[in-house]
Amino acid sequence: MAALIERVAPLRWTAGLLQRLGLHGRGLVIAVPVLWLLVFFLVPFLVVAKISVSEAMIARPPYAPLVEWDGWRLNIMVNIANFRRLWTDGLYINAYFFSIQVAFISASAALLIGYPMAYAIARARKDLQTVLLLLIMMPTWTAILIRVYAWMGILSSNGLLNSLLLGMGLIDTPLQILNTDLAVYIGVVYSYLPFMILPLYANLVKHDLSLLEAASDLGARRLTSFWKITVPLSKNGIIAGCMLVFIPVVGEFVIPELLGGPETLMIGKVLWQEFFNNRDWPVASALAVVMLAILLVPIILFNRNQAKELEGKL
Repeated sequence: MAALIERVAPLRWTAGLLQRLGLHGRGLVIAVPVLWLLVFFLVPFLVVAKISVSEAMIARPPYAPLVEWDGWRLNIMVNIANFRRLWTDGLYINAYFFSIQVAFISASAALLIGYPMAYAIARARKDLQTVLLLLIMMPTWTAILIRVYAWMGILSSNGLLNSLLLGMGLIDTPLQILNTDLAVYIGVVYSYLPFMILPLYANLVKHDLSLLEAASDLGARRLTSFWKITVPLSKNGIIAGCMLVFIPVVGEFVIPELLGGPETLMIGKVLWQEFFNNRDWPVASALAVVMLAILLVPIILFNRNQAKELEGKL
């Protein structure tokens, strides 16, 4: 490898630059993800934050510049009215609260469904675990848009579900499920269920089964051992799974747009309307900044939990 770097001039120059910056070994390994976050997260966020304090105008791009130079003085115009509008307009407040509600209920439902599935996979034979995990992951290999369209066909008035219930004589008229909040919950839980199952499985498969055997020898029932031993030991997996579902669902757009009704107003849908329908980029950027600020709390909790788990403190 060293000989290859010596022969290739760009690689030799890059290696010399990294050494002069003190980036080698462990420092280089840490610098790569930091640089990635800087380029693909911090820089776009700063651009969005800049637009959020601009003033909307009919132009291209549709917002006023933040800094202007008129030849004699430098003018910096910061407009915080966009953020004030978010707290005075009930539309945005309701969208935030409804998005958090959908994310919380969906994460709870995914936990109730995903925990038994992850537990069953973790306790299955070793040769079956890989097959079962592939079955869990296979739907994610298809674009989410196609899967949501499939649910539209299942939940519509003349869809598969209503046809089945009518054929069995359980209902007399088709159920109105599509374009309701229930359809949004079904679509969200279905789409994000693998993100709940995988961290739970990764945690459950590492449990020491001798603890359950010892509890059984001491006279504990299986249900008691489950609640007293298995569930507390899987706390890290539960937190990780809930955060992996809760955080992206808050800003979800595709599922509420296709499965929800006109009153299903989540923050992702409001962002789309402000950006592309109203062409109000400053307000849309302010919505995105506030949404990120709301999600910082679960993101920090998730990162702290993961760091403590890696350090073996939990």
